[in-house]
Amino acid sequence: MTTTPATNYAFIDSQNVNLGFQALGWKLDWRRFRVYLAEKYGVQKAFLFIGYIPENQQLYTSLQQAGYILVFKPVLQTKEHGAKGNVDADLVLRAMTEFGNYEKAVIVTSDGDFYSLVEYLYQKSKLETVLSPSSAKCSALLKKKAKERINFMETLRGKLEYRPQK
Repeated sequence: MTTTPATNYAFIDSQNVNLGFQALGWKLDWRRFRVYLAEKYGVQKAFLFIGYIPENQQLYTSLQQAGYILVFKPVLQTKEHGAKGNVDADLVLRAMTEFGNYEKAVIVTSDGDFYSLVEYLYQKSKLETVLSPSSAKCSALLKKKAKERINFMETLRGKLEYRPQK
């Protein structure tokens, strides 16, 4: 008897993830992470929410080749904060418009702004997991709403750390 693989989708806050790993002192290997999402959580589609800067085209191409569906947000340049492209509303909207297309969602962030989405998905039995780069930097609200469905990637350094090719 064969089982049908899960139709899970991942919704990834790329800036939050990048900053989370910078705080840990290492970089995420996005290609390896995409494989991990597929193997560990049955993720068929991985939506990566990212600010669009024309000079980063090579990065975007590389991420698409790794299997991510990029959802771009225009980036504003401000004197106070530099480049700013807040993806929160876009991520929530996509998670909800795709709601009928996936069995469960994997939300990748440490940002407490997603607590309402996480709570709703949890209540509807549609939350596979919340993946946060680190426990220390993860919002207490997110931890509370995700309950037992939160996991921290800080323990996966050996599997997911980017190592430049020699």
